[in-house]
Amino acid sequence: MVKPSGIRKFFDLASEMEGVISLGVGEPDFDTPYSVRQAGIRSLEQGRTYYTANNGLMELREGISRYLQRRFSLSYAPKDEILVTVGGSEAIDIGVRALVNPGDEVIIPQPSFVCYEPIVQLCGGVPVIIETKVEDEFRLTAKDLKEKITSKTKLLILPFPNNPTGAIMRREDLEEIAQVLRGTDICVLSDEIYAELTYGGVKHTSIAQLDDMWERTLLVGGFSKSYAMTGWRLGYVCAPAPIVAQIKKIHQFAIMCAPTTSQYAAIEAINNCDEEIEAMRDEYDARRRFIVDAFNKMGLDCFSPRGAFYVFPCIKSTGLSSAAFCEQLLQAKKIAVVPGDAFGACGEGYLRVSYCYSIKHLKKAVEKIGEFIRELG
Repeated sequence: MVKPSGIRKFFDLASEMEGVISLGVGEPDFDTPYSVRQAGIRSLEQGRTYYTANNGLMELREGISRYLQRRFSLSYAPKDEILVTVGGSEAIDIGVRALVNPGDEVIIPQPSFVCYEPIVQLCGGVPVIIETKVEDEFRLTAKDLKEKITSKTKLLILPFPNNPTGAIMRREDLEEIAQVLRGTDICVLSDEIYAELTYGGVKHTSIAQLDDMWERTLLVGGFSKSYAMTGWRLGYVCAPAPIVAQIKKIHQFAIMCAPTTSQYAAIEAINNCDEEIEAMRDEYDARRRFIVDAFNKMGLDCFSPRGAFYVFPCIKSTGLSSAAFCEQLLQAKKIAVVPGDAFGACGEGYLRVSYCYSIKHLKKAVEKIGEFIRELG
């Protein structure tokens, strides 16, 4: 049986209370760039409200192709190697469904986003969990991967930059992973929705850039995080043409096409908004450094993330479980955060805290969290 998301419980509790300060939602607090909003409005004024091709507008696919080449040195043909989806979430879902048959094993590093494991289960696949560790900076190691591979392994999900830990995989890490995969028939679903949000001078590397990996990789990207377009619900999946052809079958019967207005807005974003990405990343970086320092000062060990917009402080020193800590913090101080075990059992003893909020908002929140910690003794 597929379990409901543990995140939802705390969102529902917080919504029933007044005056709650939330650090729970992974949604940019920036407005969608003005020119992107205007492009969406123009498309409506011009009556562009019809279905598009199943794969998405060709102009948008061409923009995605140029963007991936420009930013990450990746080459995908707009005609048959790119498919536009309803958010990155649909891309993950149909990518898994296209590849996984009942009984196939899918390796999932955790802690990680809540959707991977249930999607595999809904396909009749068998989730095989690898617990990443803080001493490895929550990266997937080649040794751990190799130990989990069996004759039934069909797919590796590679969720980096990572939600909830903020971990990234450097090129040298991916080279070791690639070496394990070479000589196998294992595919990779690389969820790169946070690819633009890396810090400390480390540029994101896709496993699809490495020798012999492009042919086996489904790259998932989107517009929600880097362009502050969560409500527009637009993502994409890139893969070799034979794989995209199979994914397209599921997409066209379940969805038909992604929202037309959102696609026209995304054309503007992907062609003309590199500077907006840089500005938002710089602001997130300042918030990241502030909140990591704040948690460490209050006595909660906090791994310094290198990607996404979350921190994952350890609360084991308090003696409380992740769920108990979050419930008591919400009741006592009206601060909403997410228990780490919502992202896998190995997240127990941690919290996911989003820093896609203003510094003013973060300061208020960490002050109250500090009070709570002191009151716990």
